[in-house]
Amino acid sequence: QVQVVESGGGLVQTGGSLRLSCSASGRTASTWTMAWFRQAPGKEREPVAAFRWSGGNTAYIDSVKGRFTISKDNAKTTVHLQMSSLQDEDTAVYYCGVRAGRVIVSALLSPASYEYWGQGTQVTVSS
Repeated sequence: QVQVVESGGGLVQTGGSLRLSCSASGRTASTWTMAWFRQAPGKEREPVAAFRWSGGNTAYIDSVKGRFTISKDNAKTTVHLQMSSLQDEDTAVYYCGVRAGRVIVSALLSPASYEYWGQGTQVTVSS
């Protein structure tokens, strides 16, 4: 069983920045794929960004391109989501999804691609 832990959420002013981190532990794998999803009150969960170890492929939804950057920590099974120019509509609970293996590029932003999930971390953007 893989344990997934998110951290880094909090309250930030509009236009500010935050960095989220997601760490996976509990098993070894030759490769990993990790992604961030978010869910705002009254809305469905939506993908945000994904990172595939194999090939270093990344994927983003259009609304965060140019503002968010996903990257991995080479020393750990960890991904970071650097969020800049935050807007009120970025307010949500952010969840990390993890797959012990490779996800095809076309499915990087699909929640069905991920088998392990964290409990989520709240990000609140307020003006």
